[in-house]
Amino acid sequence: MGVRLRVVLDQLVHVADADQAAASADLTVGLVATAPSGCGVDAIVPSGAPVAVPGVGEVRRLGLARRELAASWQLGIAPGVGGGLIHSPTLMAPLVRHDKVHDHDQTTVTLWDLTAWEAPQAMSKAAVGWHRGMLRRAVKHADAVVVPSHAFADRLKDFAKLGERVRVISGAPPSGFAVPLDAAARRAALSLPEKYIVLVGTPDTLAEGFRGVAAAGTDAVVLDAPEGSEPRVAEIASAAGLAEHRAHVRGSLSPDDRAAVLAGASAFVSTSPFAAWPWRALEAMALGVPLVAVDSGVHRDIIAEGGMLVAPGDLPEAIAHAVGDGAKRLRVLGPDRAKAFSWAGAAERVWALHAEL
Repeated sequence: MGVRLRVVLDQLVHVADADQAAASADLTVGLVATAPSGCGVDAIVPSGAPVAVPGVGEVRRLGLARRELAASWQLGIAPGVGGGLIHSPTLMAPLVRHDKVHDHDQTTVTLWDLTAWEAPQAMSKAAVGWHRGMLRRAVKHADAVVVPSHAFADRLKDFAKLGERVRVISGAPPSGFAVPLDAAARRAALSLPEKYIVLVGTPDTLAEGFRGVAAAGTDAVVLDAPEGSEPRVAEIASAAGLAEHRAHVRGSLSPDDRAAVLAGASAFVSTSPFAAWPWRALEAMALGVPLVAVDSGVHRDIIAEGGMLVAPGDLPEAIAHAVGDGAKRLRVLGPDRAKAFSWAGAAERVWALHAEL
């Protein structure tokens, strides 16, 4: 029958993280498309979850809903999973004792950010506990932990002793991510101003970005703001010199809405220095939005020459350049850099990883 790689698709119905859910689907499509001769892709899913990924073969539905599955796997209980090659595009995987040498069983997991360790205040206590618990299990039982950049891998050493089991495989912009035909109507429905700069980052890191927006004489649109954080973010904007009515705080948006918002922006600014895959920065670069980011290891790895990397205190000057004289050049460099990342390429490296193991 050949080699079957089983992919954990845990967020097909109840999405816990929209970015990771989309990445899981995109990677699985890539794994199907790039499968070596004699190899195929199956799926491990929670009870009752439909599989909408073309080309997936056998589907193993486990007798638990996602929440119960997450709890049981955190405790090291994985009934009905069996052996074989298992790859999880997230930390959620049946991390239990297995025999790689004699039974050729493999389990690999993916870690997209270190928020639970670097900025736990940005997550619920339950989420922090789950992520930390699953990484502890990965240290015990995973054959490899996939991370999105080399700087991320270096940072991970501060929190987990994984030795040579860390592998770097980057993500990519969402499949089909493009400006929708009704972009202007979507921006109007979101009550956005005509001119604005998009900011992303934790509330604690946004102040310098707001100063830069204020100096540029425009409005700020903050994306991915945690639920309930709007008043605090508005206060931070005001303290930084940007009037509260010029700070437009939005939470998680659909891919089409995000593309519409990014396409209408004069620039995109990422203010967080933490180790995390820069989902929005990749999207902004793909759409040719002039990009400015706080200099960090992950940003150097991923954004590289696709945007301006500066110290936090230099954000105002960099933003002024990005929306002024530097805009034309940055609109060319961003898309060129974004082309370095694809889900097909990531899938090929996943297959190579399992062949190596």
